[in-house]
Amino acid sequence: MNLSNKQKQHLKGLAHPLKPVVMLGNNGLTEGVLAEIEQALEHHELIKVKIAAEDRETKGLIIDAILRETGASNVQVIGHTLVLYRASTDRKIVLPR
Repeated sequence: MNLSNKQKQHLKGLAHPLKPVVMLGNNGLTEGVLAEIEQALEHHELIKVKIAAEDRETKGLIIDAILRETGASNVQVIGHTLVLYRASTDRKIVLPR
């Protein structure tokens, strides 16, 4: 799902007070972590994921893998925090057009 700039701005505002729901440790991106991200996206739609990767290249690869495996949209990356959005079946968040 491609988000417009207006939709991303709206989601950034909603995500600002949120705390990271999933945190990647030294083991990196495992199937268990992916399952947690899937579950959190289905329940919340908009989540933050904390990535503990030291270099930018590794962090970029992890982010790409998360987006590919979950089908979520990248709203924002600030430092080690990734903000993800994926609409669930009962649509909790209404996006502007």
